[in-house]
Amino acid sequence: MREQSGIGFSPGQMSTLRVLVHLPNFLKLYLRLYRDKRVGPIARGVLIITVLYVLSPIDLIWNFLVPFGLIDDIIVAIVGLRMFIKLCPERVVEEHVEIIDKGA
Repeated sequence: MREQSGIGFSPGQMSTLRVLVHLPNFLKLYLRLYRDKRVGPIARGVLIITVLYVLSPIDLIWNFLVPFGLIDDIIVAIVGLRMFIKLCPERVVEEHVEIIDKGA
């Protein structure tokens, strides 16, 4: 059985509060993975497209229709970020999680 890492990167097992507490670690993980040469261009492209969509003023549902305008951004962010992690080599993700767990 695989041991869970310290930042708890198991999307199905994390509460919202725990995700918010670990948000800085997730940001470090995404940045570290994006900069890693072992991560392929498709994974990097997914991350770039996800960030651009979330930051873009052009949306499927306009943001002035709060809260409905934010739903598409949240869904795209969740799906895009999960897809990025899945497209990265598993060992590379584990390596970066271990480094972040050690405080680097």
